[in-house]
Amino acid sequence: MMTYDLKQCIEQELTGNILPFWVEHTPDPIHGGFYGSLSNDLKVNNLVPRSAVLYGRILWTFARAYRKYRQPQYLSTAQRAYDYLSYHFRDAKYGGMYWSVNVNGEPVETRKHTYAQAFSIYGLAEFYLATGEPGALDLARQIFELLETHAHEPTFGGYIESRGRDWVSPADQRLSALEPDCDKSMNTLLHLLEAYANLLRVWDEPRVRARLNELLEVFLGRILDPQTHHFRLFFHNDWTWPHQEHFSYGHDIEGSWLLVEAAEISGIADLLERTRSMSVQIAQAVYSEALQPDGRVLSESSEGPQSRDLEWWTHAEAMVGFYAAYQISGQEHFTRASVRVWDFIRQNFIDHRHGDWFKKLDLQARPYPHSPKVGAWECPYHHSRACFEMMERLT
Repeated sequence: MMTYDLKQCIEQELTGNILPFWVEHTPDPIHGGFYGSLSNDLKVNNLVPRSAVLYGRILWTFARAYRKYRQPQYLSTAQRAYDYLSYHFRDAKYGGMYWSVNVNGEPVETRKHTYAQAFSIYGLAEFYLATGEPGALDLARQIFELLETHAHEPTFGGYIESRGRDWVSPADQRLSALEPDCDKSMNTLLHLLEAYANLLRVWDEPRVRARLNELLEVFLGRILDPQTHHFRLFFHNDWTWPHQEHFSYGHDIEGSWLLVEAAEISGIADLLERTRSMSVQIAQAVYSEALQPDGRVLSESSEGPQSRDLEWWTHAEAMVGFYAAYQISGQEHFTRASVRVWDFIRQNFIDHRHGDWFKKLDLQARPYPHSPKVGAWECPYHHSRACFEMMERLT
């Protein structure tokens, strides 16, 4: 009975709150596309550049929603994201996607960061899966070819963080100002793996399959610390890394189930067995170190200064990751943990006044008044995907 009620509650959150919020409040009727930033109380700030990451995530969310529900408002929202992404973010001269554009759709940051290319592929593949739009698959293939030519690192494996606009000149490798300038990062490689897994669903190309398998091996052999069951975060090209300053519990638990999903799509029995074992170990580490009695999940562990903020995406991923670990292991404490996290989400992250979720809370579980609900990183992808995943897993 609890499982049925939980599934019903999660689906109501998705279709009654998350998706309607993004359909109703985020499209820009004047400039096209979607607003660059929206506050918790729905104030628009179009001075904030629009990011390819946000648009790829919106595209994925509403293509996935349309694929499940076939509702016209989901299709029109996905189409809006596809049209804007493929026109304004696409570099007509050098190919690939700009990092960001302004309110008029003009390039602001032109570097070709692998992370932005990954989310473009991820959304484009889902849009093709939902609609059969050939242009979406063609564009996803083009970006794949560019990444393989200019970002794949043939000597040590994996992918370089970022290139300049022309795919040749160097660029600032950092994903954000909060991170070091490194050759490779766990975060970028995790979402490239996710993108290639989705691309393989619609384009069964041997090179995509080979690169997906390579990325799985990179995670198992290079990124996962077998002693702590945490992901190492930042690397030099040869996989040596600077002093490990912290672990990201959110990325750990997110990766724990994404890697299993990718291995399932890959179809390699040995990879699937190894990722399933790894998944439970990671989930247990997060359960032991980050999950609190009230259902909150700490963002990170650090030897020095660390963020104590509570992030919406960490909790969305923890709900899925713990339940996935239960499905693999049969250990009941994981399913109880998943429900505890959902209870904390319901009580603290869901904005019952203005809609959607608060994206960041302080230690007292209070939303920051000036933290955006929509922004370059504040998207519908993590929590909508968590709802889709839980609905399927609770069936």
